[in-house]
Amino acid sequence: MTKDTTLKEKWDFLISSLSKQFADGDELNIDGVIYLIGVQELGQGQRKFKKDEKMNLMHIAICKLLEPYGYYEFDYFDEDSWPHYKTLTELPSLKPGEQTVLMKEAIVNYFENLNFFN
Repeated sequence: MTKDTTLKEKWDFLISSLSKQFADGDELNIDGVIYLIGVQELGQGQRKFKKDEKMNLMHIAICKLLEPYGYYEFDYFDEDSWPHYKTLTELPSLKPGEQTVLMKEAIVNYFENLNFFN
């Protein structure tokens, strides 16, 4: 992909690729991608997670995704090796569509940093 590729094109490519790899061809939604990022950031491999752990995984991912924007900063790993973040700046009030665009942009940036699009 080129640097001129749009956010939408990168998002569509990302969803297509991840859906094939992790969702048996069903299309992942944004929450599914956030969950996968949380699992990746936890670094404990694929395993069964309890409901509260799944919510924590999504929180980890959101913190990681919004860290480059100055909203969160990594703080420490707890005794179970779960990462914890501290809030640096409160998130602005955004309309649902604006929230979605911010998260898609942050997700694409996350995967760009992993050289996913090369």
